[in-house]
Amino acid sequence: MAIKYFLQGFLFGLAYVAPIGLQNLYVINTAISKNKSIVFKTAIITIFFDISLALACFFGIGFILEKFMILKNAIMLLGGICVIYISISLIRTTPDNLDEPKINETILKIILSCFIVTWLNPQAIIDGTLILGGMRASLIKNSSNYFIIGTCLASFIWFSSISIIVSINKTRFNTKILKVINLVCGFVMLIYGLKLCYNVIIQFI
Repeated sequence: MAIKYFLQGFLFGLAYVAPIGLQNLYVINTAISKNKSIVFKTAIITIFFDISLALACFFGIGFILEKFMILKNAIMLLGGICVIYISISLIRTTPDNLDEPKINETILKIILSCFIVTWLNPQAIIDGTLILGGMRASLIKNSSNYFIIGTCLASFIWFSSISIIVSINKTRFNTKILKVINLVCGFVMLIYGLKLCYNVIIQFI
């Protein structure tokens, strides 16, 4: 019985984390344009924040944001500004020659970026609460732990896999292709960041 709910949580976790979003865009872009050390750190830190977010959603943090609109709007505005900053940085970045050594980013910068694309995304928190919270409500009490463990494992495997696969195959990309990828990822993130800010501003117009 435990295995059944564990597998359900694992499959659910894959379906939940797989759609292209801010996290995936950031992890993929890092795996393509950075060295293995940064790729490894980014994957681990993203996994940590994603699992912590999943646990928070599982236990209903989204309802807190819905109850305290000031807090929700503050997170949306701050998240939007931070996402816009990251997106503009991507758009303006000219990829280095893949054969040249790259300067390591500080661990603090990696942590901050991973935190921004995960926890400063109120829509992900609210959607996650509705989905994961709904699943928790439908589960037998003793089975919910196995389910969320499976969901967390799916996050670990997903982000580890895409980081490794993309990093191994990045030599297939030249600087022109990397620039296009940067632009695509940057503009998608820019639109998302502007949308977050717009959703806050429109409430006061």
